[in-house]
Amino acid sequence: MMQKVLGYVIEDSIVKEEEAKILTHINVAFGHLTMNGELVFDYHPFLKQMKQVREWNPDIKIVLSIIPEEPDAFTVVSASEELRGNLTEACRKLVAESGFDGVDFDWEYPCVPSNGMNCSPADRENFTLLCEAARKGMDAAGGGIVSIAAGADLYYIESIEVDKLAKILDYVCLMTYDLKCGFHALSGHHTALYSSTGDIFRNSCDQALRLFHQAGFPKEMLLMGAAFYSRKWENVKDRYHGFLQYTEKGGGYGPNYDELAEKYIDKNGYVSYWDDEAKAPFLFNGSTFISYDDERSLACKCRYVKEEGIGGIFYWCHSGDTSGVLLRKIGEEIR
Repeated sequence: MMQKVLGYVIEDSIVKEEEAKILTHINVAFGHLTMNGELVFDYHPFLKQMKQVREWNPDIKIVLSIIPEEPDAFTVVSASEELRGNLTEACRKLVAESGFDGVDFDWEYPCVPSNGMNCSPADRENFTLLCEAARKGMDAAGGGIVSIAAGADLYYIESIEVDKLAKILDYVCLMTYDLKCGFHALSGHHTALYSSTGDIFRNSCDQALRLFHQAGFPKEMLLMGAAFYSRKWENVKDRYHGFLQYTEKGGGYGPNYDELAEKYIDKNGYVSYWDDEAKAPFLFNGSTFISYDDERSLACKCRYVKEEGIGGIFYWCHSGDTSGVLLRKIGEEIR
C-alpha cells in the first residue's frame, strides 16, 4: 500500500518544489461553509500556487478543508435537506469548475458544545447526511475526495455514525495532536505515539488509531496526525523535568518548529529530553514544559504507519517548518 503524506496549508504557507514532490495530498485551510450551504474560498493565497504545485507533482490531490463561516453553520446546514442540496451543488462546482480534488470537513465537533459552536444531538445522524450530500456533488463532477478531520478520542466516535461514514469517506485525518491541550492542567506530550507510564490521561496516537479501527474504520482509511507546532505549560514544578506535573492552567499553544529549532531546543536555558516509552521529545527550562514533534518522533510515527498498515500521515501545519526538515524526514521514512 502506498501511504498518503498530507499537509495542511494555511494562508501563510508556501509550498516548495521538493515539498510538493513528497506530498501526495494538500488540504487547503480553510474554506468556509455558509449558513445557506455554499462554500467560500476565493481569497486563499494558495490559489495562486496551485497551478505550479500541480506542475511539480501531477499526481498530487488538492482538497479544500472546510470550517463554518458562523458557529452553527454545520449544525444548520446538515439538518436541512434543502441546504444539503445547496452543498451538493457547491461540491460539484468545487471539483468541476474550481480545480480542487475534493472537500475535507473540519467540524469541531458534532454534538459537542464545548468548542464555541452551536450543536445538537441530531448532529450525529445529520453529519452522515452532510457527507452523503458532498459525495453526491463529487459523483456529479465525475469523482472527488470527501474526507473529515476527526477528534482523536472516544467522544468523537460516539458523536458520529462510523459504519455509515466508513462507506462514504475516502479517508479520515485523525487529529492525534492536542491530545493534551487547554483542557489539561497536567503537563505532558500532546502528540505522543504511545502513552507513558504514570500518565493518568491515557491518550496517544496508537490508542486513537486502535479506537477508530475497532469502531469500524479500516486501517487504510486512517491518517495519523503529526504536529509542526508545540504545546506549552508554564509555572511547572521542577520535578521529573516538568513532566506530568499539575499546573494552574492548561497547555497553551507554543512555538512552531521553526522557532523551536532557532531559540528553544537546547538553547536559552531549555534542555531537550526524550521519552523512549512515548517516542516523544520535550523541553524544560525549570518552569516551562514544551511538547512537540521532531525528526526522531516523526520517524517513529512513520515506521508505525508502515508496520501497522495505516493509510498515511498528515501534519498541521505546513508553515510551522519553513526549513522543510520535518517533511523531508517524513518523506524519507514513508518512501
